[in-house]
Amino acid sequence: MTAGARSAPSCRSVNKTGEPCRAPRLRDGEFCFWHSPECAREAAEARKLGGLRRRKEATIQGAYELDGLARLQQAQARRWIEIAAVDTLALENSIARSRTLAYLAQVATRNYETTELTDRVRAMENVLKQNVA
Repeated sequence: MTAGARSAPSCRSVNKTGEPCRAPRLRDGEFCFWHSPECAREAAEARKLGGLRRRKEATIQGAYELDGLARLQQAQARRWIEIAAVDTLALENSIARSRTLAYLAQVATRNYETTELTDRVRAMENVLKQNVA
């Protein structure tokens, strides 16, 4: 923290383990949004929506076999492109639909090129390994 800078005062509430809540207090209040009695209804609704979001996310991840973007395989990416293309083709004809289809064609082409180059590099690496050994 720089000289003269102050952090916002923390909420006066404590968590289940007895540690203080580190969230900043609401303006002119003793508690943060999550612990303020005045915000209880809004906080409950936010928690509910967060839970719904997590359940929806888990359902979608299962349906699309998403295991995180860091481990996204090119075959999965191609499948997503196909799904997006089919969904887009089902829409009413419009300029936005045409633009989306053109974009998906570009993405599919780039995915194909990347896959092709990756396969070629692996083949060359295997040849080099055989020649070195």
